[in-house]
Formats: sequence, C-alpha cells, structure tokens
Amino acid sequence: MSDSPAPLTDEQLTSATRQFLDHRELLFAIVYNLLGGVADTEDVLQDTWLSWSGSRERSPGRHIENPRAYLVRVAVNHALTRRAAVSRRRETYVGPWLPEPLVTAAGEEPPADAAERTLRTESVSMAMLVVLESLTPLERAVFVLNEVFGYAHTEIAEIIDRSPAAVRQLAHRARGHVHARRPLYEAHPRVRREATERFVEATLGGDIGALMEILAPDVTVWTDGGGKRRPAGLRPVHGRDKAIRLLTASASRGTGQHLDLRYRRVNGDDAAVLFAGTAPYAVIVLDLTPDGDRVSGVYVVTNPDKLTHVEPAETAETAGTAENAETAGTAGKRADA
Repeated sequence: MSDSPAPLTDEQLTSATRQFLDHRELLFAIVYNLLGGVADTEDVLQDTWLSWSGSRERSPGRHIENPRAYLVRVAVNHALTRRAAVSRRRETYVGPWLPEPLVTAAGEEPPADAAERTLRTESVSMAMLVVLESLTPLERAVFVLNEVFGYAHTEIAEIIDRSPAAVRQLAHRARGHVHARRPLYEAHPRVRREATERFVEATLGGDIGALMEILAPDVTVWTDGGGKRRPAGLRPVHGRDKAIRLLTASASRGTGQHLDLRYRRVNGDDAAVLFAGTAPYAVIVLDLTPDGDRVSGVYVVTNPDKLTHVEPAETAETAGTAENAETAGTAGKRADA
C-alpha cells in the first residue's frame, strides 16, 4: 500500500496556481534584485512553484495563513542557495559583469497600480544592482527586503532564519556599504533623458569636446560583452581621459553593421538601446552625478545572452509616432558599442 500523498485535485491546483500568480510580480522583483539575472530569477521562481505546489500535495488539508509570506520565504531561500552557483559562474566570466537589463518596450503601458510600478522600476536600477554585487548574499537579502520592499527586521529574521539582532547587524553593515558607494539621489527623468541623448550623440559622433563636458572626472565605464562580442575592455575603466579613449575608439572601429538607436526605459531609467536590424545589439545606461550635470557611470551590455528578453525593434516600436521619428535620427551611425 502506497504512503505517497494523493495528487492535488483540479480545484486545489487552481487555487494554488492562482495564489502563486497573485504574488509572482513581487517574487520576481525580490529574486531579480538578489541575483541580477532574468534566467536565474525564472529558475528560482520555478523552484518556488515546485516547493509551493509540493507542500500542498504533501499536506492537502493544511491551510497556510499567509501565502505571501510563505512564498517570499521560499523564494528568498532558493535564491540564496542559487547565489553560490551564480558566484562560481562569475569567476570564469570574461570581462566586467553587469546585471541583465530589464527593458520596457516603447508604447508599453506602465502598470496602473503604483506598488506594482515600483516593483518593476525604481527597485531595480542598474547602478544600484552593481553596488549590491559587493555585498554578501545575506547582507544583500536583508538590504533588498528592508530598504527596497519595506520588510521589518523581525519579518526578515523569519524569512532567512536568523535572529532579529543578527538581521539588524546585517542591515547596518549593508546600509553603510551601499550608502558610501551610492549617493541617495535620483535624477529627474527629463534630466536623465537629455543626458543620455547628449552622451550617445557625442559618443557615436566621436565628439571629444562634448564628452569632456558630459563625463565627470571620476567617471567609470563598464562594458559587458561576456566574451561574445569584440571586447572594448576586460575590466571597468576609471577616469574621464581613459573613458573617452575607450568610447571614441569603440565607436570609430565600426562593426560593419547599421545600428539603429532607440530610447527605452531600462531598469526604470531612461536609457539607449542599439539595434542591428531588428535584433538588440547593446543597452546603454547612465548614472549621473548628484547635481545631474555630468555622467558618473556608464553601463554598456552587449552580451547577446543578456539581451534575449529585449523586444525586437520591429515589435518594440509603436506605429509612426513623432518620438520614434526623433529617436531614429541617429540611425545609420556605425559603432561598436
């Protein structure tokens, strides 16, 4: 006689699925902040679903009082487990590693709900994710849950199975580390859009004088090709003079491809996306100085494996808007982003 639990009924499965989907947006945002990759995040969500549905099969009569808290705890712990494998992959990664960009297609309506809109945008800025990479996995989990999603220390203690005192200590270390490297400043979208347009025009045009004005003296440039695109730099480049040499040399080498420029929102910020035909070729995100006048960080992702979730140009465009006509103005520039 088998002791294995009876499979879920259709009604139970429908209820479990609905509860999981109700919280999937939150789970994706939290896990993406912990791992920085879409594929890894999707794998963790799959593991979370299997744990969730499996628990329902093992105890079909069990009532979970707070499915949200249960799912967040399961997802975070799966993410912490996966973090070790992610770190091992980074050890052999070619060149600088950047998070996989989340690109919002032109014409895509933002979520109507303010909380959901925050999950998809403000919580996942490229610059912040780069800083979070320098934290330990537990520090990162505590920082993300507390600072980004507003969980109390006592709630986080239950999620990661630590004492509230230990969580407070982790939070203190993480907060000090992040704030020392990431000014608490967010540029106005209009300021960021104008800075992005000026930077891209100067870079693709090889205008050294304009780049001298746009780039901060201590600017840093990250170029993530993962060894699958002609490398512009195998490590981050620091300082305006070195950055200009890198950027102008990359643009002047040319790719033999006709690259079209489009502006998108990337991880919630206005950014630039270059397309080779309809295929995404590069994503360029800027970080600005606290006064918003200059560029302090340039993040360029060209690794094709990290661009698979970017909508192709022909489907990402809305039909014949004035903005699309303007953003196509620099189409035809040849650059090795």
